[in-house]
Amino acid sequence: MPGPLADGRPAADLLADLARLRAGDLPVRGGRVTAYVYDTGRPEIHDAAARAYLDLLEVNCLDPTAFPSIVALERDVVGAVADRLGGGPDTPGIFTSGGTESILLAVKAAREASPVDGTPQIVAPSTAHPAFHKAAHYLGMEVVTVPVDPATYRADPAATAAALTPRTVLVVASAPSYPQGVLDPVADLARIAADAGVLCHVDACVGGWVLPWLRENGRDVPPFDLSVPGVTSLSCDLHKYGYAPKGASVVLFADPALRRRAYFASAGWPGYTVVNATAQSSRSAGPLGAAWVTLRAVGADGYRRLAADAMDAVDRLAAGVARIPGLRVLGTPDAPLVAVASDDPGLDVFVIADAARSLGWYFQPQLSFQGVPANLHITLTGVSAVGPMLAALAEAVDAARAAGPAAVPDGLAEFVAGLDLDALDDHQFAELLTATGDGGMAAVNAVLDALPPATREALLIRFLSALYAGAV
Repeated sequence: MPGPLADGRPAADLLADLARLRAGDLPVRGGRVTAYVYDTGRPEIHDAAARAYLDLLEVNCLDPTAFPSIVALERDVVGAVADRLGGGPDTPGIFTSGGTESILLAVKAAREASPVDGTPQIVAPSTAHPAFHKAAHYLGMEVVTVPVDPATYRADPAATAAALTPRTVLVVASAPSYPQGVLDPVADLARIAADAGVLCHVDACVGGWVLPWLRENGRDVPPFDLSVPGVTSLSCDLHKYGYAPKGASVVLFADPALRRRAYFASAGWPGYTVVNATAQSSRSAGPLGAAWVTLRAVGADGYRRLAADAMDAVDRLAAGVARIPGLRVLGTPDAPLVAVASDDPGLDVFVIADAARSLGWYFQPQLSFQGVPANLHITLTGVSAVGPMLAALAEAVDAARAAGPAAVPDGLAEFVAGLDLDALDDHQFAELLTATGDGGMAAVNAVLDALPPATREALLIRFLSALYAGAV
């Protein structure tokens, strides 16, 4: 590994090799990884989803007329999601591989539904997910970024209205935004969009399948879904707070005509008929089957309990963070997402993250941006053990305070910013990483934090290339 393909080997040996490779991965159960993974705490449900995934693994969603089960399953999943998110049983939607693909399809639909002279524009708050920038990059569009309120981190309706132009085809709202877990003023943004004759997409990828249950539990959740006048599409990930295996999201549309704008068909060749509901062509029905089983196994009562437990964990975590000198929570989370920042110059959140990792906990570093300080993102679920989490966080804070901020060699950030990265091959770039010394990821993040976003992006792309080239 890597190497030429050899003769076939026994399956047991290959699975043993796979287990050894997995040994260095973060754990996907137990709640110590506060990003990327979601755990119900009910292994029987995860096992049932895995069996459903395997049962449909080789069913190809490329042609729903060949495999009618996928139509039935998708209609049921989309209908269940729409029922909780302001739609009816016939609300049009598409099952996708994840939030990025759901957003990509919503952006494509908006572009197709609203032809403009020049480059189409998306108006989005600075906290909107990068998936909108990715969609714009792929679809020949541009994103007009609007700063958020510096105290609440919510989108600014007045600034959004001022950013609209004749080329605007879509206004974006987040429910909630990922960085701080706060809900944008969806009704205000949707009204502004509707008054201008512009479509409005609500990115509820992370919150869409927890906010409705929080409302049913008595939490104050402002309207954010398809029931809000002016909202024309909405995305909701089921592999987040739906607790389904990865590869499960839904994008809903206010009317079938807009959904059709998301589709793709091609008949300009002598082969089989091509019509795709998603950005993919061939794709396994495994995630669809697993999502269907998970939704039906957890059920409404289960989701209400999981949501209540997750939000209770937020309250306890926020209270605990307030008792740790030097730390504060950014904003007031509306969903089970918390951003923890430092107000002590001698306490570096990137060093805290490294120290926590050594204790077996993963807190996700987030770089500073447009006045939002660097912080640690923590996604809480129904199985989050807040007591041990706070204990680990406090211990990591003590270690970080003793160690001091990440040591970055003088002038390194400026030197990196002036590099011609295209002149370096992957191995030369990997050697450059050694210039951060033995400061771990904290030093790497500190360098990135000192650079403008465009330079950060160029470095991240080079890092990914070097990683897959085996240079790092």
